[in-house]
Amino acid sequence: MADLVVTQVRSSIGAKPKHRGTLRALGLGRIGKSNTLPDRPEIRGMIAKVPHMITVDEEAEAPAKQATARKATATKATAKKATPKKAATAEKTTAKKATEKKATAKKTPAKRAAAKTSKSEETRES
Repeated sequence: MADLVVTQVRSSIGAKPKHRGTLRALGLGRIGKSNTLPDRPEIRGMIAKVPHMITVDEEAEAPAKQATARKATATKATAKKATPKKAATAEKTTAKKATEKKATAKKTPAKRAAAKTSKSEETRES
């Protein structure tokens, strides 16, 4: 069975919401992005909804392509193994940002007044 290479050639800005959703379902999101999809009736129906925004090329499936797909799968598997470290780093970064936001958050008038009085008391004592 042949595959279809679908490429977005027009922007989805100003398009109907259903057309934007169809583009997302086809795996497209910006001009120039391509996606290889199986040639099935469901895919053909989605392509028929947005022919003015995409181009479609047929790609014959070859044994070399299958070997490339296996390599890509193996690469993804190794990438998933490295993910926990990245997730831990992301959590630390998020925690730091949250702490910084709390420190730089605007004070309410009551808090400002309390801060002023505590500062003025410190200066009186010294």
